Amino acid sequence: MSNSAHQLGHEGETAALHYLLARGYELLHRNYRFRRAEVDLIMQLGPELLVFVEVKARSSSRYGHPEEFVTEPQRQRLRLAATHLQETMDWNGDIRFDILALSPTTQGLRIEHFEDAFY
Repeated sequence: MSNSAHQLGHEGETAALHYLLARGYELLHRNYRFRRAEVDLIMQLGPELLVFVEVKARSSSRYGHPEEFVTEPQRQRLRLAATHLQETMDWNGDIRFDILALSPTTQGLRIEHFEDAFY
């Protein structure tokens, strides 16, 4: 990954975090790792919902939209990490998998929030 792509990814993740915090989500983990899985953000919304967030930032949509880059093997790893965290926390509430797709515009980063993007 090039340095500029890495920087865009980091900036996108930070922007996504601020976006969610402003909407009442609470950060539980950032870059949570379990085996080969890494979950960008794990947020809690109210007392009953854990949200596992995959942040995808792309410099352009020439090769597709950011949300299209969450592959099935990646989704499987996210589900595995979610199961592990639920067991670790003894979580009995609901869970959801969201994708936040970010792309640069002349005004900054455009954020699209796909709630319940997959299970």
